[in-house]
Amino acid sequence: MMHYTGIIWRPPYEASSLLLEVTAGCTHHRCKFCTLYADLPFQFRMSPIEDVESDLKEAQKMYRCFGGRKVSRVFLTGANPFVLQYEKLMEIAELIHRYFPEMETIGGFARVTDIALKSDEELAALRGAGYDGLTIGMETADDEALRFMDKGYLAEDILKQCGRLDRVDIRYSFFYLTGISGAGRGEDGAKITAAVCNKLHPTLVGANMLTIYSNAELYEEIQRGNWQEESELEKYREVRTLIQYLEIPTTFAAMGASNAFQFHGVLPKEREALIGALDGIIETVKEEDLREYRRTLPHL
Repeated sequence: MMHYTGIIWRPPYEASSLLLEVTAGCTHHRCKFCTLYADLPFQFRMSPIEDVESDLKEAQKMYRCFGGRKVSRVFLTGANPFVLQYEKLMEIAELIHRYFPEMETIGGFARVTDIALKSDEELAALRGAGYDGLTIGMETADDEALRFMDKGYLAEDILKQCGRLDRVDIRYSFFYLTGISGAGRGEDGAKITAAVCNKLHPTLVGANMLTIYSNAELYEEIQRGNWQEESELEKYREVRTLIQYLEIPTTFAAMGASNAFQFHGVLPKEREALIGALDGIIETVKEEDLREYRRTLPHL
């Protein structure tokens, strides 16, 4: 049996990847809106390398049973496996290539602060070992929101560290959290975020909509009157603004369950089609219907 701990989270676009647990939980674990790893009895844990190798052996057997299907990509699970030391990441890559020599790329979630732990030379070597296509939950480049939500970094850190990934050709996608700036500030936050993205080269900008659960610290902040949530229609206007101000060639997507309406398109070619779809939602869908979707969403 594969070693999986708690609920396993992966981006929608990693559906065909081999999911390999190398960490569980999150090293930061302080973002006020996040409840994704609340089911774990610990904050963060690295898998024993023996378990990683055992899982690779098991996966190798499974894929042989499916007619020797080739595996071109592995997605490392956990909130931020890229936090692992360079030597450990290289050891994991060596094991992956031993059991799946056809493997082309290794991805996973990463925090902006994880990148800062590696030298430029180490990042380049990791790229050479197959690390490519990281998913970074930037959430926003709005410093006020980043500070309030206790993300542990600011916009200047996003620019510096993701710029380093660009220079060594490690591709990455951004997750943007619609609504994180709060009521009345969403479109401003979107413009700020677009300005930062326009200086970088994310292959995809994926929008998720903030969904606040009662066990989140952000819920308590709302109860204390310290923060006010955007309306659902305001969130769609925020997404529209983000698309409008993104100038770089990239894919824009809203694919997760937090989005009542899912859509994707290539920028700048499909900008008008995306904006048109959002205008249709804003003009025809009722706030109460969108709010009901958010209220009844059992989990992300």
